[in-house]
Amino acid sequence: MGSWRVSADLLASSRFVLSPMAETVAALTVLEAPNGPWQQVFHAANRDAYAEMLARHPVRRDLVRRAWRPRLGDRPGWMADFLGAVPAGPGMSFAEELAQLANEWNDDLIRSELYTVRPGRLAATLLRPGLRAELLGLLRWVWTVTVSADWPRRQRVLQADIVSRTTTLAAHGWSGVIPTLGAKRQWLGDGRLQINRYDLPERDLSAAETLLFIPVHSNGSWVAWHEPTRYAIVYPVTGALAPTTATNAHGLGRLIGANRARLLHALDDPRSTTQLAAISGLPIGAVGNHLRVLLGAGVVLRRRAGREVLYWRTALGDSLTATTRPAAAARKH
Repeated sequence: MGSWRVSADLLASSRFVLSPMAETVAALTVLEAPNGPWQQVFHAANRDAYAEMLARHPVRRDLVRRAWRPRLGDRPGWMADFLGAVPAGPGMSFAEELAQLANEWNDDLIRSELYTVRPGRLAATLLRPGLRAELLGLLRWVWTVTVSADWPRRQRVLQADIVSRTTTLAAHGWSGVIPTLGAKRQWLGDGRLQINRYDLPERDLSAAETLLFIPVHSNGSWVAWHEPTRYAIVYPVTGALAPTTATNAHGLGRLIGANRARLLHALDDPRSTTQLAAISGLPIGAVGNHLRVLLGAGVVLRRRAGREVLYWRTALGDSLTATTRPAAAARKH
């Protein structure tokens, strides 16, 4: 059983954060091996461009193929550490995380890690100079082509997940949160955190300065570290990329109104019914009715966080707010 020994101080200072780089790596794993409806949709939309990019860059192609070791029976699966970079701090942009990766990894370290993931002879393409540049180019392409345009919406989904987890943490402690971060994770007590069920030696995090929990849109989870100071658990967000493009024409037609437009504009960040009532000045019952219409029209999503239900805009909702001002909606009401 793989486990980490975590001090009370480290656990107390740990935090849930967003990571554009982790989201990019998650997208890369989906491009390689989609699983489930939303991943199939994402894969179908990007697979041709992805295959064309790899064909143009054989070093990137061979790098991707060597950076994972699939799980076989009791043998653990593995992801190269350079794909599991841990952000040095919260709120970092993709460009900042990419620069951090470039600073911490060079060609020789990348090659050494590839040997660790899959022992054996490397392809000739991976022995050439410029391996770090190819890795950075691969990740930059995945971010730019498949993630960045959708990042504002993804960010709201991930933020809602964090609110939900921290609410659970406040109510039930780490023993209530850890099992939700992966099927094989649990808090064992006495400072021990189970990471997986493989027969691996326990890792002592006594020198660690940072422990992060990072939600991503993926069908699996992984752990990451920059030894000895930074560690992270990357876990799949609940309700990952629920379908948002199919809408009800009748429901969408009912959106034209000042109050609904005002509420839709207020959902730049995930908010509860109570928060929306305070912002808009509308009665809670009226806010609830409007949110049901917005939900039925496919312009918002929701999820429970403790006793509250959080709402945020979908991609369609973003499009509407980009082109429709509340005042314009009021004139049509």
